[in-house]
Amino acid sequence: MQDTRDFIDRAESAAEKLHSESMTSEEIAKNFALYGLQKRAEALERFDNELRGEIDSSPHSLRRRVQLMALRKKMGGVHEALRKARR
Repeated sequence: MQDTRDFIDRAESAAEKLHSESMTSEEIAKNFALYGLQKRAEALERFDNELRGEIDSSPHSLRRRVQLMALRKKMGGVHEALRKARR
């Protein structure tokens, strides 16, 4: 069975299971900083693959795509900053 949820949905689901509440995109980006270099790179690659997929033109899909792109930008910035700090 294939998981059709997007990155944010999967992160929120995992957070709800662990903490009984969902996470904001800021919290997702902060937790991303705790990943090791290899795991961050792999997560960004999976995220990029997800963003390359097709979207429909419904308002919900377009808003969600904007949220995903903003989160990807934050996570990319975190990753670059940590790489510069050699972490």
